[in-house]
Amino acid sequence: MDVELDTEIPDDLIGSRLDQALASLFPDYSRSRLTQWIRAGEVTVDGHVRRPKDKVSGGEQIVVRAHVEIERPPVAQAIELDIVFHDEHLLVLNKPAGLVVHPGAGNSDGTLANALLHFDAQLADLPRAGIVHRLDKDTSGLMVVARSLVAHKYLTEQIQAREVHREYLAVVHGVVTGGGRVEAPIARHRVHRTRMAVAEDGRYAATEYRIGQRYRIHTELRCKLETGRTHQIRVHMSHIRYPLVGDPVYGGRPRIPRDASDSFIAVLRGFRRQALHATRLGLQHPISGEELFWECPPPADYCDLIEAMKIDQADHAG
Repeated sequence: MDVELDTEIPDDLIGSRLDQALASLFPDYSRSRLTQWIRAGEVTVDGHVRRPKDKVSGGEQIVVRAHVEIERPPVAQAIELDIVFHDEHLLVLNKPAGLVVHPGAGNSDGTLANALLHFDAQLADLPRAGIVHRLDKDTSGLMVVARSLVAHKYLTEQIQAREVHREYLAVVHGVVTGGGRVEAPIARHRVHRTRMAVAEDGRYAATEYRIGQRYRIHTELRCKLETGRTHQIRVHMSHIRYPLVGDPVYGGRPRIPRDASDSFIAVLRGFRRQALHATRLGLQHPISGEELFWECPPPADYCDLIEAMKIDQADHAG
């Protein structure tokens, strides 16, 4: 579907960012979609391509010529879900590692969205089958899904206002000396477009972390998201040189402790996903206003990794 829009920046938007101005002028389209069009050069301002953050001065001629792929709704599929909580407005589940959240290139089915539509066919009436945030394919743990339009709007606003509590367990390479906070903007990598990177022109991102347990040359951390950028914890930990164990994109080669046993080496080399688990989720119920919290332990492969590190540390104590 081709989108053709033409307008002029009114005086009441003078001084606004371009993406903000377009969101006000074209309310039928999300700000994120408009921002994508700006970055793709599908929006011109007086005939010139601008950046989303550029300010408008009033009177500019805006022309949008964009193409939108019409997405077919996912089909319902009988995929088992580990549901932690549900009522008529919310559903909280424990996503396994390996399950893709949304259908996309190379994953047309077999996703969480397909499973949700099988669990509740009415989710087809909600944007993205009620999914309001995501976890990477190989990250496990807690996710919340909206089951009503009221809940969808409320949860989306809570997430944007950074009022949803999301805490993760992560195992990183290196012995972290103390807790801290990473505040570094994140954008898509300029060369490798499937990756993210810390970039000055990226979106604001902040991650708090504290020590869970130290091992010989690894550390388990508890990470709290202040924002929710794509690959945020993975990128931030790699940025401060404590990449996640098993991360195939940002982790580098496995780091093997000196004199490690063959069994421990096999565990480290065999752990082929990022050691990351969304362990705690907290939010305000969209209808009752009640503060709700859920917590779930990590899956077996993560627990096996931790147990192997404990054994390695005990074998070399003293």
